[in-house]
Amino acid sequence: ADTGRRPYHPGDLLKLYIYAYLNQTSSTRRLEKECHRNLEVLWLMKQLAPDFKTIADFRKDNGQAIRKVCRQFIVFCKQAGLVTGQLVAIDGSKFKAAASK
Repeated sequence: ADTGRRPYHPGDLLKLYIYAYLNQTSSTRRLEKECHRNLEVLWLMKQLAPDFKTIADFRKDNGQAIRKVCRQFIVFCKQAGLVTGQLVAIDGSKFKAAASK
């Protein structure tokens, strides 16, 4: 429609999604708050502040595209020689928690 706000660029929302992944933030409401107060996110998003529903809809509607971007990044790392892909290590350690003295 001709009315309303212009849509957010998918690249900007992808940057926010990657930022959230790196900082282990899965809550879209927390990401919305970060867009208003965190200087790092303000710079990354060029002072754009999408609401939580926009972020959630981007995640929901672009799952395949996000996976493709992640795969392309891994391919790039292999071509640059940063990852060989020959050795995979999984940490399966289990520790018993002890909160008392």
